[in-house]
Amino acid sequence: MSALPGSAEGTAVTGLDSSPVEPAPLDLPPLTEQTRLEAREIIARYPVARSALLPMLHLVQSVQGYVSPEGVAFCAEELRLTKAEVGAVATFYTMYKRRPTGRHLVSVCTNTLCSVLGGQRIMDALSSDLGVHHDETTADGSITLEHAECLAACDYAPVVTVDYEFYDQQDVESARELVAALRRGEKPAPTRGAPLTDFKGISRQLAGFSQYEDPYEMAAAIDHPGDYSPTLIGLRLAEERGESAPAMPRSSAPAPDADEPAATVAPTGRTGETPGREAADARVAAADNPAERAGAAGAHPDAPEPAGRRLPDGREGTDTPAGTEPGTSGQGPGKA
Repeated sequence: MSALPGSAEGTAVTGLDSSPVEPAPLDLPPLTEQTRLEAREIIARYPVARSALLPMLHLVQSVQGYVSPEGVAFCAEELRLTKAEVGAVATFYTMYKRRPTGRHLVSVCTNTLCSVLGGQRIMDALSSDLGVHHDETTADGSITLEHAECLAACDYAPVVTVDYEFYDQQDVESARELVAALRRGEKPAPTRGAPLTDFKGISRQLAGFSQYEDPYEMAAAIDHPGDYSPTLIGLRLAEERGESAPAMPRSSAPAPDADEPAATVAPTGRTGETPGREAADARVAAADNPAERAGAAGAHPDAPEPAGRRLPDGREGTDTPAGTEPGTSGQGPGKA
């Protein structure tokens, strides 16, 4: 890849952003006590606290518009993680932004099918009109433009999303009209899915909080009508032509252990091994190819423990609280 690490081009090609988090602007909204209470509400949803990190990062974005240095420290403090651990996650997923984001995030799919049908032309036109490139925000703060590697909507290509809501089968002119409406403060209805909000609003939804206090409004947003005909066209054509898939052949339910080597179904007890080890030996012996044999050998009770999986005291490394591993003195949260 010719793009420099940390560049917009490198981010677009690899999907990973290695650029540093930008310093917080002076007018950045603070993370309040209410934010902290909501973060703890998220944490309470999970049996393991660190599993709450992804929605907590969305919560930070819903307040500040991106994952700020303050947001990284906030998540680390609440989850008893190091800032490096939080940053490793925030820099891996492209939905977590490293710099302040505009009121709306406009994503243009430039993957194969969308690109062939005009996605790259749409991206080039919007970039020229707005005076920004990938992952850059207009001077008025209204639009952040990015090109997405895939939006998983090939049957609606070319696709543009605004704050992750779909605007299908776009062309240069329709995309220009869409962005112009967004800059005027309008919220055009998506082709399908819920009504448009904004980047902070959708981040709050991704954190697991509804924007609708009225349950009827929330239900209406979820059940909002849309055009799903491109996805359903195959079913419609089959119905018109009287076509249907052939019936699946019926077979009796397989007996337990039917797929196991014969020697593992009923251990003989003549080998002097436990039934589990005898079954594992039979799986290795019955393997049809080197890959299966390696897998069976790796699952054998006598297989050596992979290097680095366990700490010297026998505990699983993944369950060790941050900062308490051997050789990491002083790097993690202080002990109570």
